Amino acid sequence: MKRNSRLKINYFILEVIAIIAAAIFIYPVFLMFINSFKTFREVIIDVIALPQQLNIDNYFYVIDKMNYPRLFVNNILITAVGITGIVAFSSLAAYIIDRSRSRFTSLAFLFIITPMLIPFQTFMITLLKVMNIINLSGSRVGLGIQYWGFGIPMATFIYFNFMKTVPKEIDESAFIDGATTFQTFIYVIFPILKPVTATVIVLDVMWIWNDFLLPLLMVNDSQKTKTLVLAAYNFVGQYNTQWHYAMTAMVLAIVPSLIFFVLLQKYIVKGVVAGSLKG
Repeated sequence: MKRNSRLKINYFILEVIAIIAAAIFIYPVFLMFINSFKTFREVIIDVIALPQQLNIDNYFYVIDKMNYPRLFVNNILITAVGITGIVAFSSLAAYIIDRSRSRFTSLAFLFIITPMLIPFQTFMITLLKVMNIINLSGSRVGLGIQYWGFGIPMATFIYFNFMKTVPKEIDESAFIDGATTFQTFIYVIFPILKPVTATVIVLDVMWIWNDFLLPLLMVNDSQKTKTLVLAAYNFVGQYNTQWHYAMTAMVLAIVPSLIFFVLLQKYIVKGVVAGSLKG
């Protein structure tokens, strides 16, 4: 009985800590949301107060000023290109490395995941120059391709740890039936990776959709190639910032990714739990 009481107390304390931590993280988002319905004067007077009335004119103005439909399509295209390459190459790399254990594959795995330890700011200028040389800057597809290099290391690490839980007997059965290595991966192994694939997709969509620095370097020159986050930054000036419009633009920029996360967050838990249970 005492042990059960202690467990209940411990769980209660953990829940309270989790709620407080969640509130701390959510509060800035809440402020951004309520300020998107205020006038400029209300924002300046009291940023934490609730709006006197819901001013939806901010949204009509910002949607028109940003050319929201075009930028929304830009975000979808960049994210789709990035996610497709990350999932395809990282899952295949993890499969080959796991199934062909050798000193070479161990070094290859180390080589692939090492970029996770290198800060982007240390090579971003060099990257910009290289992308200009090979004509991948200023392009939505080019920006999506660049995300492959930044997303594949972490995705490969996640896939590799999950791949170790998939029995090799499955491969052997496919080989006996005459399947090649690539066919085995595509038709047999990859469907098994559905939980971890969903996890990778959700995490990388949140990252690519809301990224600011890389798009700022690569596609900021043209209004046709900008992303939603970059367009929101246009309302922030050196001497004059239209805070009510800036908050509105940020809400419009991040809400699609938040909806995507809420709808698919259960797959993150499934991917983590599946990998731990199968081992």
